[in-house]
Amino acid sequence: MAITYKDAGVDIDAGNALIDRIRPLARSTMRPEVLGGIGGFAALCRIPTGLREPILVSGTDGVGTKLKTALATGRHDTVGIDLVAMCVNDVLVTGADPLFFLDYFAAGKLDVEVASRVIAGIAEGCRQAGCALVGGETAELPGLYAKDDYDLAGFCVGVVDKSEIRPRADLVAGDVIIGLPSSGLHSNGHSLARKVVLEVLGLAWDATPAELGGATVADALLTPTIIYTPAFRAIAALPWKAAAHITGGGLVENPPRIFADDALAIELDPATWEVPGVMRLIASAGVATPELRRTFNLGVGMTIVVPEAHADAALAALAPWRGRTIGRLVPRAGGEPTRFVGDHA
Repeated sequence: MAITYKDAGVDIDAGNALIDRIRPLARSTMRPEVLGGIGGFAALCRIPTGLREPILVSGTDGVGTKLKTALATGRHDTVGIDLVAMCVNDVLVTGADPLFFLDYFAAGKLDVEVASRVIAGIAEGCRQAGCALVGGETAELPGLYAKDDYDLAGFCVGVVDKSEIRPRADLVAGDVIIGLPSSGLHSNGHSLARKVVLEVLGLAWDATPAELGGATVADALLTPTIIYTPAFRAIAALPWKAAAHITGGGLVENPPRIFADDALAIELDPATWEVPGVMRLIASAGVATPELRRTFNLGVGMTIVVPEAHADAALAALAPWRGRTIGRLVPRAGGEPTRFVGDHA
């Protein structure tokens, strides 16, 4: 009997069936700049008109161990949104408009139903972000991944006029920091979150501890990352200066990434925002505040720096996303680049 690729663990027919399911999902995300559709060797996209000196901006990321929760619970519908969010939000902070997105889906054995649900989430994320899902890669890798495991990576390309690139060079002490709330953990710190919630606290996926307000542990850990494209479009006409996506490194390491030198520091007031229940639950197990701050977003998914004179206008524009003043830029004068009000009182 002839040996086939399927005998080695790779099912070409399953891959083709997945592509057939992906086509309508991709079509629903198209932008007018995109040429062609899913199925070619590469994707083609025009540069939008109206830009004097267009600069392409790229970002790539994954979902991390949040996938372990999806696999453990059999819930695969939202991790695709996380994948888009982690890439798009990084591109947004440069001032760029996300143009298109590609994904990489790798599995030990391709399950068309699971993969379709994941990629449907990616398409939904692209719709939220206003970018086109122009293609990607599906790889069946028996022996490299366990049979039911899969991994995700994403790639986003955006465009910005050179004169509008952020961060701007005119950051000064007194500039206001506006925080946009997160939806929870987003896609960072899940290894610690699972260890604390499942092992230290001994909670089941369907447990509903008081801190979660009626949601289950699975609900809280799988809540998708917010995509902030609409918020940035709302302040496009305002002279915002810089932004930081709060990912790995949390509130300690991400906000000061806007600085080109050590003249300024970030000063945040933790009393100005609400910490999500899932993070209060983690803290209840004995995780110290410094560790929480450098691991999680603690309820702030994005920080945006605006001139003090334009803070009220920015807050009004960001009201639908519950933007609020959470701090200011201050002279560094030595010490750490991120400070928290009350720590040295």
